[in-house]
Amino acid sequence: MENQDSIVQETLDRIHSQVTSNPVVLYMKGTPQMPSCGFSSRAAQVLAETEEKFAFVNILADSSVFEHLPKYQDWPTFPQLYIGGELQGGCDITLELAESGELKTMMAEAVAKQSA
Repeated sequence: MENQDSIVQETLDRIHSQVTSNPVVLYMKGTPQMPSCGFSSRAAQVLAETEEKFAFVNILADSSVFEHLPKYQDWPTFPQLYIGGELQGGCDITLELAESGELKTMMAEAVAKQSA
């Protein structure tokens, strides 16, 4: 049991590091170039349309992240978008942010803040 607990903690620490070291990170099924589900595809597409850089993690290639990411911020579904270290939400919220114009602004601010 202790070994399992350490694997969970190690994974949560790795997720925390990814979320805090990248201004924008999308946890998705597949990659932006080859998404493996429609929700991930749409989320990655609207992020790309902002023309801001973003990191992504293919959760299908990392079973530990796939299994434990929902515990990180108590968000059960994928994709998950983090901007400036904060969970924004999944596909629907990402699309709403893009539609309102907030997504590009939030991403640009997070990128600028990290480079400062």
